[in-house]
Amino acid sequence: MKTLFILLLLAFYPLTFAIAQQDTSQEQNLLRNARELKESYNEPQALDTYLKVLRIDSTNYEALWNASFLYSRIGNRFKDKNKQKEYFHKAKDLAERALKVNSRDTESNFVMSVAMGRMALISGPKARVAASNDIKHYAEQALKYDSLHAGAWHVLGRWNYEVANLNFAERMAANLLFGGLPKGASDKNAIEDYKKAITYDGSNILYYRDLAIVYRKEDQDQKAIETLNKLLSLSPKSPDDPKYIKEAKKMLKKLQ
Repeated sequence: MKTLFILLLLAFYPLTFAIAQQDTSQEQNLLRNARELKESYNEPQALDTYLKVLRIDSTNYEALWNASFLYSRIGNRFKDKNKQKEYFHKAKDLAERALKVNSRDTESNFVMSVAMGRMALISGPKARVAASNDIKHYAEQALKYDSLHAGAWHVLGRWNYEVANLNFAERMAANLLFGGLPKGASDKNAIEDYKKAITYDGSNILYYRDLAIVYRKEDQDQKAIETLNKLLSLSPKSPDDPKYIKEAKKMLKKLQ
């Protein structure tokens, strides 16, 4: 009986090995396609391709963090808040899975900070304040593993700006429910963080727009104008860039 089992095992081994090889080959081809689609900003197609990878291997780290990031980016374009929440929840779920696979890497921490940040911006005062410390934590963890990561510096800049400018209801929620606001947030820190993001990725239009917004709030109009002019000299890449360029032109018109 034991001999028969071994013979059957040996008979089926080549077939099993061939199937495994086929899955690996398909997975690598899909990953290659997904990278190309993402780099060319075909983001819905890239997301769909990364999800196909996860159907083959649910623990594929590259697919997990990229799918999370794309859910956050695509979800942010919807006007329907329920649709946004659906995408941001998926982004957070995938970020959690990526962290389980590799918590000591920049990208898993970065995409979690992005997913939580996106969700916080469309949530009520209690949820916004409750998430603020975690958003900062994951952004700082991302920078711990790669201090030159432009996206993580941008998240940290956005954290500083949003927390420093919480409205009255949000400040009340922070005081009543959490014993006060997170420490250290300021527009000055936001400016420095955004400048670092631009240092490490000087072609990202969003970074210039957000920096100009803080300069304008701080009455540093000349610096805001210079930043906006630099933005308008860049070529759009992301599907979001035309919107940011339009906003920059309106802001520049008001400042001049």
